[in-house]
Amino acid sequence: MFERFSSGYYLGELYVEPHDVDRAVMQRADHEHVTEQLYADGTGIERLDTPLVMKLDAGHIPVEGDDGVPTGTLAVPRDIADERLPGRRNVLLADADRAENLLRWEGWEPFTNA
Repeated sequence: MFERFSSGYYLGELYVEPHDVDRAVMQRADHEHVTEQLYADGTGIERLDTPLVMKLDAGHIPVEGDDGVPTGTLAVPRDIADERLPGRRNVLLADADRAENLLRWEGWEPFTNA
């Protein structure tokens, strides 16, 4: 679904559509697969529900999993969708380190093992 594009990003193509949601979402199984393949470091039990960070056009958005979205689709809130949607789009996915930095910048704190 995604391949290495640069030192900080993977590149993929998704069907992107505006949706009546308050956050960007993709099919939960796709989300977990991408998280496991690209973000997991193999050091034990790892969370698969951490938001992915995708760059669509000029902005970064956290993406969560949702069972109500078709596979291969990124559903974005209507307020960030443009007139070219719906359609197939190239999407950049931040690697694990860059994603964590971007999320922290927005106030997200990673889960810790209790």
